[in-house]
Amino acid sequence: MGAATLTYETLRFGEFEDFPETLEPVWVLGKEYNALTEKDQILSDVTSRLWFTYRKNFPPIGGTGPTSDTGWGCMLRCGQMILGEALMCRHLGRDWRWARGQKQREEYISILNAFIDKKDSYYSIHQIAQMGVGEGKPIGQWYGPNTVAQVLKKLAVFDTWSRLVVHVAMDNTVVIEEIKRLCMPWLDVAGACGELEGVGEINGCLEGACALAEEETALWKPLVLLIPLRLGLSDINEAYIGTLKQCFMLPQSLGVIGGKPNSAHYFIGYVGEELIYLDPHTTQPAVEPCDDGQLPDDSYHCQHPPCRMHICELDPSIAAGFFCRTEDEFDDWCMRIRRLSCNRGGLPMFELVDSQPSHMVSVDTLNLTPDFSDSDRLERFFDSEDEEFEILSL
Repeated sequence: MGAATLTYETLRFGEFEDFPETLEPVWVLGKEYNALTEKDQILSDVTSRLWFTYRKNFPPIGGTGPTSDTGWGCMLRCGQMILGEALMCRHLGRDWRWARGQKQREEYISILNAFIDKKDSYYSIHQIAQMGVGEGKPIGQWYGPNTVAQVLKKLAVFDTWSRLVVHVAMDNTVVIEEIKRLCMPWLDVAGACGELEGVGEINGCLEGACALAEEETALWKPLVLLIPLRLGLSDINEAYIGTLKQCFMLPQSLGVIGGKPNSAHYFIGYVGEELIYLDPHTTQPAVEPCDDGQLPDDSYHCQHPPCRMHICELDPSIAAGFFCRTEDEFDDWCMRIRRLSCNRGGLPMFELVDSQPSHMVSVDTLNLTPDFSDSDRLERFFDSEDEEFEILSL
């Protein structure tokens, strides 16, 4: 993989295939474009996405570890991109656009700082790699989509500014009740306060707990929903292709992380039978913030026509992402997913249910030994190329 890695200099001055002249609609993260009349808008949209690539000469991971992630960090960078898109939607809105040289909003700088290659950034390569050790992945080892989703879920807990709920839906199943309890934790606390009504306060603790719950009721915690999926054995099952395309059409879409075996990409849309993606396989120097707090950010935005690949080349192991800022947006997503599942001609990629089915076991109840975590078990399903898989027809 290293032999195929570009440098930023060859990338900047290399030739890239221009966007196709086609009557087919172009979909980018829930936005529809006309390739003949809106090419500039397409390129502006793609350029405005955060583009995280291999970097070199950053502080050693763990103090004595690698100073570059070239050759092993592509899925980690794709994880950064899909979460970065969620943070952009959360703080700037989906319609925000980047322009070279313009003074950036404080929210944008804060988002970018969360991914800078240093140990104290929330979602830096350092944090992801070291958190991955707890998931059974030594630093420098390649990740699959499920592992990076699990790591991002753990790291998001520490991001008190964004207050995201990152939920990883397992077993091809999204449970509505489970998500609503995560995004509205006051439901449980309020219930507890109701049950304890009439019980005397102890040093005001009960009052304080209910006061906190009241504060939390004002907002739904924004949801990042990541769904690891296996869409075939060694190749993608063509029955899923139509459904996969429709995911990019949803306004809540964060795209898909996946790619080819041991070579990850961040897929943000499609045109015809081709997927549109951002490629992390470019090595650029690590970036240091300026004295005035601004960041030289040109290298964090892909300023050439996006890469494309035929959808049939996609490795079947992926993770799809969606962002719901409000409960209404989540309800709308559920409605759209149910509508899609009723369409003929495509196979649903996952199941949407109101409450947890009896055959599903909560992670909390699994009796797992420390060296065989739930994510290890699931990683064997989603990332192994040697296992045989049962493809579910929902």
